[in-house]
Amino acid sequence: MKVVFDAFESFVGVNVWTMLFAWCNLLIIYLFLKKILFKPVKNMIDSRQQEVDDMYQNAETAEADAKAMKAEYEEKLAKANEESEEILRTAQRRAILKEEEILKEAAVEATRIRDRAEGEIAMEKKRMLGEIKDEVSGMAIDIAAAVIGREVSPTEHEQLIDSFIDELGEN
Repeated sequence: MKVVFDAFESFVGVNVWTMLFAWCNLLIIYLFLKKILFKPVKNMIDSRQQEVDDMYQNAETAEADAKAMKAEYEEKLAKANEESEEILRTAQRRAILKEEEILKEAAVEATRIRDRAEGEIAMEKKRMLGEIKDEVSGMAIDIAAAVIGREVSPTEHEQLIDSFIDELGEN
């Protein structure tokens, strides 16, 4: 039984040299894995993290640029609206001024036409009165000669015509 116990004790027992050897093996494996596996994996994880950080930074920069462009666009749009309103106001003012100018010109033209028509009417009236005066004077001379039975002098003739025209004008 001692043989069994010795075998069991050697199998289950604690041997310092075996334990020291196991710890050295564990340390060597750790250092080996750290050199071969941990550093490359850590470098890969760090590079991926750097890529993600760069993506976020680029996205933030793009968003800030987009906001700045939007603000600039809105500002330009507001200025364009103001300019279009100013152009409309200017066009309306010009139209009103043009309308007033046209109305003034029309009034001046109407006055000129009216004055010319009045002048033509006055000239036509004088011409007609002259013609009527000539006809009436001829008739008056004939009537006066027939009534008086004698020839009428030019001064008497003028007086008769003027009195006749005055009587016509009063009626």
